[in-house]
Amino acid sequence: MENLPKFSGTGVALITPFQKDGSVDYPALGRIIDYVIKGGVDYIVCLGTTGEAITLSSAECREILDFTIKHVDERVPIVAGFFGGNYTDKLEGILKTYNFDGCAGIMSSSPAYSKPPQEGIYQHFMRVADASPLPLIIYNVPGRTSSNVLPETVLRLSEAHEQFAAVKEASGVLAQSVEILKHCRNDFGVLSGDDVLATAVIAMGGHGGISVIANAMPVQFSKMINAALAGDLKTARQLNFDLLDVHPLLYAEGNPVGIKAAVSMLGLCGNHLRVPLVPLSEPLRETLRKRMSTVPGFQL
Repeated sequence: MENLPKFSGTGVALITPFQKDGSVDYPALGRIIDYVIKGGVDYIVCLGTTGEAITLSSAECREILDFTIKHVDERVPIVAGFFGGNYTDKLEGILKTYNFDGCAGIMSSSPAYSKPPQEGIYQHFMRVADASPLPLIIYNVPGRTSSNVLPETVLRLSEAHEQFAAVKEASGVLAQSVEILKHCRNDFGVLSGDDVLATAVIAMGGHGGISVIANAMPVQFSKMINAALAGDLKTARQLNFDLLDVHPLLYAEGNPVGIKAAVSMLGLCGNHLRVPLVPLSEPLRETLRKRMSTVPGFQL
């Protein structure tokens, strides 16, 4: 497990807890941060998709990031999610002036909605890299952006600019991670963005995952990742099987609908989201509770 690339191991895509009135619940955010760090995560990703960043104002994003930096207090590294919709100029301009003190890296997705070709995605990320003061994680999530960052584009970017430190591969296509792993430079991290595929990605040479389920089950997910990185695939495989039936319910009505329900069951926060997302429906909530209770070593 030595000499792994930056941002290896378990990252958690942290949820943003809200009060019933929709305001950010900072005491709950502090409890969740403490919970996942105690549970063994290696770094925190703040203001990502799972953090409902798209529903937050610029002022709220600044406050949440500042709170997270202060509360983490250097216990683990922090990666800031930073997305620009489909407007590269705007993202580039903000990156040049934003204060990222206390952060170890930035995670950014490809442009959304506009569906650019691979050359457009390449030019977008190169401008982001030129503007970024910190190492970058390329976030490939075609289910959200409607444009797939192909392996050849990821490899081209990683060779063209040293600021690219890793890719969060959330296409759901294992072959894409394998293709990147075959050709990428040694210090470039390949991280699973799909929890259920994380063990398989590591078995093929990958370096970890940025997880949703680790908000609720950081111990189990971190143990799985650590076992896989140590080459103990038998243990990692069983831990993956233990979590397998929980994963679908986390996404059945959208993310972070399911994981917020799960974390609320632990008493760490309320089950509140911002419209257009709404709380997990009651039949699924009860099924989720039952499936979580069957995970070995986990207690609700």
